[in-house]
Amino acid sequence: MGIFEIEFLPEALEYLNEIPIKAKDKILFNMAMAKSRKDPKLFKPLIDGIWYFRAQHFGIHYRIFAFWDKTNKIDTLVIATHGIIKKSDKPEKSEILKAKAIRDKYFESKK
Repeated sequence: MGIFEIEFLPEALEYLNEIPIKAKDKILFNMAMAKSRKDPKLFKPLIDGIWYFRAQHFGIHYRIFAFWDKTNKIDTLVIATHGIIKKSDKPEKSEILKAKAIRDKYFESKK
């Protein structure tokens, strides 16, 4: 067990199943590395509690958005919301808003 556990929401799993297998393997490897040593190059904060995992494969930059769930005092979870292929230097505002909306819905469902 690493520093945190990762839970994949359906859209994140769908994204992983749609990209090439080698890219998926690279993302999952980087996620495992980030879990074990909290590497800021692999798992970075964006804004308003939204983070992202990053991986590059054959010059294509893959991102999976996530947020922290620290409601359980024993386990710390990172919830992976959805993924994109990076097309510009900054993540699109719409993708950040999407991750925030997914996070809000997630915590609302836990009440």
